Amino acid sequence: MLIREATAGDWPVIWPFLRAIVAAGETYTYPRDLDEATAREMWMLTAPGRTVVAVDESGTVLGTAKMNPNHMGAAAHIAGASFMVDPQCGGRGVGRALGEYVLAWARAEGYRAMQFNAVVETNTGAVALWESLGFRIMTTLPEGFLHPTKGYVGLHIMYRQL
Repeated sequence: MLIREATAGDWPVIWPFLRAIVAAGETYTYPRDLDEATAREMWMLTAPGRTVVAVDESGTVLGTAKMNPNHMGAAAHIAGASFMVDPQCGGRGVGRALGEYVLAWARAEGYRAMQFNAVVETNTGAVALWESLGFRIMTTLPEGFLHPTKGYVGLHIMYRQL
């Protein structure tokens, strides 16, 4: 698996799985009816942010991540990131590879820590992955997320020093 900078040509491949994940309403706080133009603007970052894709040996996009400063001013030393893995590519280590890549990027860019602002507590696979990469749940906002089938569930803030 190779992780490389996302290009404009990757967007037509990212958009279908990003749209499906967001529309499912189970893991992201984005509006479920997010339109393509808004999604592209939110996901395809420019400096100081960065967007990458994970591709297989044939160049097929398996997933994507965006990384950016999580805060401004005196808290600009904290990085943030978001991840989307094509559901058809789950279980192949794509999320872990992207997570490790993003942590290395943040260290190289001089960030002191990384914070995830909204990890849905019922997204147990993601929670376990982030914990295995050294993140801790700092707090959980009770009923912070309206899940389409489970109702109101907690929303974790996760953190890791670099």
